[in-house]
Amino acid sequence: MLLAERHIIKKGHRFWTQIDNLSWQSKNLYNCANYLIRQNFIYGHGYLTYNQMASLMKNSEQYRALPAKVSQQILRGLDRNWKSFFQALSEFKTNPNKFLGQPKIPGYKDKKKGRNILVYTIQAISKVALKKGLVKLSGTSIELTTKVASWIAEVRIVPQCDCYVIEVIYDKNEQFLAPNDKIAAIDLGVDNLMAVTSNQPDFTPLLINGRPLKSLNQFYNQRRAFLQSL
Repeated sequence: MLLAERHIIKKGHRFWTQIDNLSWQSKNLYNCANYLIRQNFIYGHGYLTYNQMASLMKNSEQYRALPAKVSQQILRGLDRNWKSFFQALSEFKTNPNKFLGQPKIPGYKDKKKGRNILVYTIQAISKVALKKGLVKLSGTSIELTTKVASWIAEVRIVPQCDCYVIEVIYDKNEQFLAPNDKIAAIDLGVDNLMAVTSNQPDFTPLLINGRPLKSLNQFYNQRRAFLQSL
């Protein structure tokens, strides 16, 4: 099961400037690749797949501004956005009543204010630092203490309106109780506070009288109401 350990980075944090710049670079790559895909699609040349886009972009300034594995994840995210568009467009043609209007092709992120998510897979995270209980992202000086170093799958830097959220995604297996044919049932009530039974033949059912507690509660409420009225 995938879980997330979250670190909130606000302005003034020692890593804010570096993270903001990384998210800016991510936006630049996203927009640059999206421009090529849009032009190819609009002028009837079809859709540029992830592999085609990665090949076209790998020597670009925008791609090389970030670690290769991080840039790859940005292009994969853009690819998912376009595939979602094509799926929505197909559904629109079949059942347009489900939509307020025709789906639009993925747009650009704002040139000045736009920021984009970054994903660091386990290959882009320092293994030496993990042994010390730290998350260190490739190509950066970002280092964060973590409690889940042994289970990390990836790290995401997610831009929010007034902060960045660093999500340390980890995969921790759930521990399930061994199968057991011994079953107990508990029924909660008022007059009968609790009734307990079981499927085991040697178990003595329990019935706990709730009336005394109910009377105490009523007395308390009456007493409190009297004192508040003074």
